[in-house]
Amino acid sequence: MSDESQLQVRPKGAESSLSLSRVPTGLIARGRRDAEAIGRQTSETTDPLSKIRRLAEAGNPDAQHRLGYAYRKGEGVPQDNAEAVKWYRKAADAGLPSAQFDLGAMYFNGLGIPQDSIEAAHWWRKAADAAHAEAQGNLGVLYADGRGVPQDHVEALKWYRKAADQDSIYGKFNLGLAYAYGRGVPQDYTEAVKWYREVAGQGDANGQAYLGNAYAYGKGVPQHYAEAAKWYRKAAEQGRALAQLNVGLIYENGQGVAQDYVQAYMWFNLAAAGDTGGHQKKYSSARDAVAAKMTPQQIAEAQRLAREWKPTPEDEG
Repeated sequence: MSDESQLQVRPKGAESSLSLSRVPTGLIARGRRDAEAIGRQTSETTDPLSKIRRLAEAGNPDAQHRLGYAYRKGEGVPQDNAEAVKWYRKAADAGLPSAQFDLGAMYFNGLGIPQDSIEAAHWWRKAADAAHAEAQGNLGVLYADGRGVPQDHVEALKWYRKAADQDSIYGKFNLGLAYAYGRGVPQDYTEAVKWYREVAGQGDANGQAYLGNAYAYGKGVPQHYAEAAKWYRKAAEQGRALAQLNVGLIYENGQGVAQDYVQAYMWFNLAAAGDTGGHQKKYSSARDAVAAKMTPQQIAEAQRLAREWKPTPEDEG
């Protein structure tokens, strides 16, 4: 082996060929930037919200709200209502209406913070004053129920109208209820039906169910069982339990549709299965009552239909 192939040892005191003093400063800076970029990429791989988190920590209200939402839903981070409240509050304090609305909802529902309707009203009013339609509708409900604010149906109506003026389905539906029950305005079923019909046409299950009631009982419109059946069914197909009960009743009694115990049982069964509140016993009783009129084969068919049923998305009427 020749001497040239041997490892060359640098004489003591000689300058190393790898000395940083011999490397252009631009390359050093670029190397640092590349290393930082790799570090950020690694961080973002382990924390998909790292960019949003950096903006939130720097005081960006939109990022703070987005981070709060991520904690509320458990998207990219463990679900944590207290942490959601923390970030919602930062964005709300900065004046972001959507964050004020969400913070109000956390107070109203007692999520991550003790339940407090007064605080809910406080934050919803801030958002409502900034023309947040959902906050306007919710503030109206607080006034109607006297939760967190003195009960005042006229004030409730004012906020429902503001929300409805922004095409809020919730605001419009509550206007319909106000007219139907004479809360804040003289009772007027015709005006109630007007609002029910508008939101029902936008696919709202509550509006469809109440429009079905109007036709079933002839309030604000001529009594018309076929129309009642049509609107009840639209709401029932979206999974609304009370509408499913009503569809079952019209099939059991043959009102607006051909009498059909199999269909009646199916809808009663769906209502009972889908309700976890105090109405479940009523739905189960209706199902058991119609079952007494059916053959075992009919019951088996109704149960099969109920198992295979799937809710449909909202559609226009």
